[in-house]
Amino acid sequence: MIFAETNTFSKLVNSYLSDDDLTLLQSYLFKCPDAGVILRGSGGVRKIRWATAGHGKRGGVRVIYYWNKPKDKIWLLTIYSKSEQDTIPGYLFRQIVQELLND
Repeated sequence: MIFAETNTFSKLVNSYLSDDDLTLLQSYLFKCPDAGVILRGSGGVRKIRWATAGHGKRGGVRVIYYWNKPKDKIWLLTIYSKSEQDTIPGYLFRQIVQELLND
């Protein structure tokens, strides 16, 4: 399994997860790449709730990712806390995934 990060995810991740927490997240996604719920209209983009230090899953972060099953690759698209971000429309993620797949 290959993990890749968008520039957005790379810029934001250190605000939410330690290196150890990111490694745990990647290990979990390696074992369960289909763990997150598919966002409606996104073309397969998934959202997973991830607990952070001092918070459970509900108070933790949301990680948005895309699992490209044929290439066995997971793109980590963005990360945010529940309190900071409203629901992002699925069609926006569909556009991002299309750009990633065309590169």
